[in-house]
Amino acid sequence: MIVAGCLAALSLAAYAVVRHFHEQTMVDMLVYRAEGAAVVHGQDLYAMRLPGWDLPATYPPFAAMLFVPSTWFDVSTLRVLVQLLNLALLALAAHLSFRLAGWPAARHRTAAVLLATGFGVWLEPVFTTFQYGQVNLGILCLVLWDLTRPDRSRAKGIGIGLATAIKITPGLFAVYLLLTGRIRAAMVAGGAFLAAGLVGGLVLPDASFGFWTKYLWDPSRVGVTVIADNQSLRGAVCRLLGTNEPGLVAPAVCAAVGVLGLAVAVLAGRSRSLRRADAWGALCTAFTALLVSPISWTHHWVWCIPLLALLAVEARTTARRVLLGVALVAFLSHAMWIVPHRWGLGVAWYWQLPSSVYAPFGIALLAVVALRLYRLRGPDDLGAEADAVLRRAELAPNQALTKRA
Repeated sequence: MIVAGCLAALSLAAYAVVRHFHEQTMVDMLVYRAEGAAVVHGQDLYAMRLPGWDLPATYPPFAAMLFVPSTWFDVSTLRVLVQLLNLALLALAAHLSFRLAGWPAARHRTAAVLLATGFGVWLEPVFTTFQYGQVNLGILCLVLWDLTRPDRSRAKGIGIGLATAIKITPGLFAVYLLLTGRIRAAMVAGGAFLAAGLVGGLVLPDASFGFWTKYLWDPSRVGVTVIADNQSLRGAVCRLLGTNEPGLVAPAVCAAVGVLGLAVAVLAGRSRSLRRADAWGALCTAFTALLVSPISWTHHWVWCIPLLALLAVEARTTARRVLLGVALVAFLSHAMWIVPHRWGLGVAWYWQLPSSVYAPFGIALLAVVALRLYRLRGPDDLGAEADAVLRRAELAPNQALTKRA
């Protein structure tokens, strides 16, 4: 553990040096602070624009209420506090990711978390989350906390419900729980979401009415779809077609991937043959949500943390080591930031893949899991099940005699 701590400290020190010479606007933190100030001063939340950036509020009123404490500090102090908070959330996300993957043994968990925290800051989604002062690691931890709780827990679903009340897209996990038979957890998630929405409606009735009836359905408030920052499937299609308005092509592709991706997630989660089935189901759900969301900024893809943890524990064959290597290259490359014409229009064909790294990787991941599920339904797996049935049948008479004795 001492060696792991030293290596993590060296990596974080190098990261601090890079950050010193790299522009760190933490602009999203400033938007959150402005949202909190709008709540405190009774201003129109969705008419607010961050001075100098012209950025609007895009989260539900409940989230804006949670940002109120950010107004208690000056910007310089808040920058430091948000950095430390995100570092702590990164460590917590690593811990929960290892728990989801069921690895490593408890005595090695601390060392693994230290290494993951120290080197995880270089992953592009994490790097960008720190750069903008984003809330993605908090959302990730809420969902992972829920997913790692036993199904018998009456509180399972609260984390997903609260995450959805803050940032909508985690709501797909409630659907995943429902379709995999965790009905109570899905209902708890729905109840937590509605309760949070009710609190927002009571405290900020006008803002709540405006958000749920108008602003939620206006993706232009979030940003321009075609820019390379947007790694959703819609963004990739827009860049491929060279337009910010792809017509019916992008919705049709997203709908197909959404249905197929959720089907793979549910089949994985319900599988009795796939090892770590619930972990794979949860990750397929996460990547499906990221793919079909109209805008998935690069920092939304912090789900690479539990993915890498899961791939690391399963890297026992050449094929799985290759997949782990591809995942590391994808999330460490920062490739989208070297593409010329960041706005995505008029980019040469050979820049298409670097400008859309995460969407093809997400589709490939879903395809790999689907292939694994298909193979587990093949003759070998059926033969193994038949052998198990025969063994149980052979043991049954002996067990009966033992009971009678």
